[in-house]
Amino acid sequence: MNNKRILVIDDEDGVRDIIQITLEAVAGWDVMTASGGQEGLEMAIAQQPDAILLDVMMPNLDGPATFKQLQTHSPTQNIPTIFLTAKAKSSEQQEYANLGVSGIIIKPFEAQNLVDQIRGFLGWGI
Repeated sequence: MNNKRILVIDDEDGVRDIIQITLEAVAGWDVMTASGGQEGLEMAIAQQPDAILLDVMMPNLDGPATFKQLQTHSPTQNIPTIFLTAKAKSSEQQEYANLGVSGIIIKPFEAQNLVDQIRGFLGWGI
């Protein structure tokens, strides 16, 4: 089934737009977007996406806090989540990986590689 549903949670409009356009055009996936952690959490519970791309640094409810909230709700605790972060230090990446996310994509990312990165992290094949 190619028609995956992805939820993108990022407080930057431009980043959300680039990701949405890329995933829809290249992979044919359905993309939903949220501009913050609380909105994303509510959408994830209501919509049950196949995967979540979650920005680490956001105001109010940041990525790690949002991910922890997702883990406490049975409808969302098994949804694979990939962090998006500008923090490239290996120690920070390891800290995020230890939370149990499915992968980490470093910003800025190459739009043309984004689908392959997501498929690789989630084992979705090509």
